[in-house]
Amino acid sequence: MLIIENTLIADELAECRFCCDLHLCKGICCVEGDAGAPLEDEEIKILTSSIKEISREMTPEGIAAVEKQGIFVFDIEGKKVTPLVNGKECAFLVYKNDVAYCAIEMAYKKKKISLQKPISCHLYPLRIIDYTDFFAVNYHEWHICKPALEKGEKEKIYLYEFLKVPLIRKFGKAWYEELVKISEYIQNKKKSNG
Repeated sequence: MLIIENTLIADELAECRFCCDLHLCKGICCVEGDAGAPLEDEEIKILTSSIKEISREMTPEGIAAVEKQGIFVFDIEGKKVTPLVNGKECAFLVYKNDVAYCAIEMAYKKKKISLQKPISCHLYPLRIIDYTDFFAVNYHEWHICKPALEKGEKEKIYLYEFLKVPLIRKFGKAWYEELVKISEYIQNKKKSNG
């Protein structure tokens, strides 16, 4: 376990190689699971005010799910998450050439909204738990991410490098720079121990 400021961080962030390979996994993490993507209150405000722009990128089924359920629903733990279509994929999911993409991110890339996508999605395969006094940054190991592990190993990309942008978005640049120092120290120590 690593510690930076008020965060407890899983060792995998510094040691695991990882790089999403959408053409192999097909974005299945947006389809499988038992609930939608966790949402922060500020994200809900942006989604609510931007739903008209986002809906232009959504499927009719996704639009219907949001109209019926709202921008967010509560999961079994009482946390706010994106609604699902028929209890399966995220309502904001869009398929292009059999690959799942995010309608929120598509609207963002067209400069229609200010939210790139929910931070919980941007940080995946990390899961952040807010314990009020500190954050736990956990690595979610899931068989569907096997192509990402293989691509990360092949291209020599560590998980913290792959997630640089969302980690800075969530915790700030100084926090990320400290993570890089710690990670490089761990890797150099492993090399020297052979």
